[in-house]
Amino acid sequence: MEKLTFYAVSAPEKLDRIGAYLAERLSRDVLRHRYGYVVIAMEALDQLLMACHSQSIKPFVESFLHMVAKLLESQEPDLQVLGTNSFVKFANIEEDTPSYHRRYDFFVSQFSAMCHSTHEDPETRTRIRVAGIKGLQGVVRKTVNDELQAIIWEPQHMNKLIPSMLFNMQEADDFDSRAGHPSSPSGTERDENPAALAESCFRELLGRAAYGNMNNALRPVLVHLDNHGLWDPNEFAVSCFRIIMYSIQAQHSHHVIQQVLGHLDTHNKDTPRVRAGIVQVLLETVAIAAKGSVGPTVLEVFNTLLKHLRMSVDFEMGADSRRGSASSVSSRSKESEERIVQNAIIQTIGFFGGNLPDYQRAEVMMFIMGKVPVYGTPCHTLDTVKIGHLGTKRIQAMLLSSLIMVTSGFKAKTMAAALPPLFLDPLFSISLMEDSELRQLVLEILHNIIDRHDNRAKLRGIRIIPNVAALKIKREKISKQDVSFMKKHGQQLYRHIYLGCKEEDNVHKNFELLFTALALITIELANEEVVIDLIRLAMALQDMVLANEENMPMFIRCSILALVAAYLNFLSQMIANPPFCQHVSKVLEMRNLEAPYLLPEHIFREKCPLPSTLEKDNRSLYFQTQEIAESLAGPSYNVERLSVPYVPQVTDEDRLSRRKSFVDTISLQVDLLSSSLPDKSQLAEEITFETLKKAIDTTGLEEQEKEKRRQVIEKFQKAPFEEIAAHCESKANMLHDRLAQIFELTIRPPPSPSGTVTITAGHAQYHSVPVYEMKFPDLCVY
Repeated sequence: MEKLTFYAVSAPEKLDRIGAYLAERLSRDVLRHRYGYVVIAMEALDQLLMACHSQSIKPFVESFLHMVAKLLESQEPDLQVLGTNSFVKFANIEEDTPSYHRRYDFFVSQFSAMCHSTHEDPETRTRIRVAGIKGLQGVVRKTVNDELQAIIWEPQHMNKLIPSMLFNMQEADDFDSRAGHPSSPSGTERDENPAALAESCFRELLGRAAYGNMNNALRPVLVHLDNHGLWDPNEFAVSCFRIIMYSIQAQHSHHVIQQVLGHLDTHNKDTPRVRAGIVQVLLETVAIAAKGSVGPTVLEVFNTLLKHLRMSVDFEMGADSRRGSASSVSSRSKESEERIVQNAIIQTIGFFGGNLPDYQRAEVMMFIMGKVPVYGTPCHTLDTVKIGHLGTKRIQAMLLSSLIMVTSGFKAKTMAAALPPLFLDPLFSISLMEDSELRQLVLEILHNIIDRHDNRAKLRGIRIIPNVAALKIKREKISKQDVSFMKKHGQQLYRHIYLGCKEEDNVHKNFELLFTALALITIELANEEVVIDLIRLAMALQDMVLANEENMPMFIRCSILALVAAYLNFLSQMIANPPFCQHVSKVLEMRNLEAPYLLPEHIFREKCPLPSTLEKDNRSLYFQTQEIAESLAGPSYNVERLSVPYVPQVTDEDRLSRRKSFVDTISLQVDLLSSSLPDKSQLAEEITFETLKKAIDTTGLEEQEKEKRRQVIEKFQKAPFEEIAAHCESKANMLHDRLAQIFELTIRPPPSPSGTVTITAGHAQYHSVPVYEMKFPDLCVY
């Protein structure tokens, strides 16, 4: 051997003939089953390969690979292992120049087949599988760094490589689950353990994957998990994607998220457990990718997740309606399984949203809010028709739960940025709905956004706080932006708290959340002006309960008074005004003695005895505006405003809010008669005292309205048919003319140098616009 090596090194041009001769001998010995000579020939080839590193080694390598292929093709396990070991030695040699013509297709196929060996003897089977994985590892090492071998990343090779590794990793998982304990091989054991070796090879392959190859590497993983039904249960799928996320380069992580989302789309009609399994895998990938690069398509991710959330609710409602028609255990179980899917999606949305930077989080909040079906919008009407009120309510609850997850931990610099009108208006519309659960969700979202100093935990539960200073509440001076926000939207906030208190289906939790909302507004957004408004709001709630014009249940009335007591106790200590605190303490003492049911500690206890009526005349049980005004008298507070009772604004939200459980029908009547349009002379009528008096006096209006209605009915009863038809036709023609005018003004084709056609009085006219006169959008101008 030494002489042969010396000869080959001295005369490298002879190497190809030496290789050809040894290859011929080895082929003959393999056929004649003379395995001793086969081993000697392979050792000779190995040593020559290791010793010679000249340019002329290329033809020798061809002979060498040809012989390795011969050994791998044989059915003898020993020869397969021998061939693999030789190939691995070759793979570890770094070549100076790239190979233009060498192909590894056969080796990928053969090693992949060895990875799936089903030999009868377990030890032999393990040896063959280990050899197969080592061979694949050799192919990966030899090819991934060679730009000329980029073919290895093509689907036909990846579809063999990846499943072979996953198959061995999965086999170990199955064995461990049967054995009841996880195995963690290390050192030399790893070389003999197919699963550990396969995992190591899998990590190495993914670690070398470039941007353009990620999709080819990921698709076979998803296909393998589908084929082997590994989404339910999904332990292996989760561990597999953990390996992927920790192995790839961080900037490619959004590729993985997009692939899993795409896969979720293709499985949108699968069983709930499969979909839940895929979503949980997505949650894992998002958790690992968090804080890193989550890619440019953030809204696309949320759009897909919300789409699947909606589909899950649709499926659940379908199961519910089937259960209504024919009671069945399967539909009940499907409903509960859909809940698993929904919770998994909400968790994923929350985790993903929670790890986005604030500017992206604000976008996502707006995006989710845009998907919530708010009463009065086309989206809500469509949902109600498709899945009924229960389904629409379920979607609203799910989307609001997602918003709670996304807004959790959100620290906006200004309230105006966190609560723009496009977000605030639909949110408040939902807070007016006749559903206590939805109102609770809205209040929790508000808490998340308003609470920027994490004070909410200290305020948990509605109670009379004896010493607010002991809570060590964190607060900062209110900024100018927040002052202007409260001037603009404060009335909206007060109004929704006021109306939220009145709802008859309120429970203990609703009042707890309302108390926390008031306390957080006081901490985060209250200057002297806002404090006065909040006191007016509290006093208006007390007056509303005592007046009881709406015949509210006694529990609601006592709860509102308890809420007012808890809040005024908190507010008086927050602004540190001793006379105010004294007045509040006096009222609380009297209530403790004479009316404990007006305190939160008593009314919210189970089986609290309720009074038949409230003692309105006993002034000592209620807070007095006059005394509060006197205690706040001074330069800081404008106490004169306290004498003006608070009245909630009437806005469009009353129309938009879901006040009833049935769908309201709104008929729009458009009267386009020329007589209804006022004449210019009428418009310019001189305004005198008499005209104002007539305008205020409405007594005669009802009679006029009745007379007009009687004339219309009489006309349709007695007038000839032709006259009625002509009247209706003229109205229709006028409507069409008006619509045509509107469309002509709004829907015009863009100007073109070739000219545009306009049809006037039945004749086509061409109007050409020169290019220099045309106005292009900024984005079109180069």
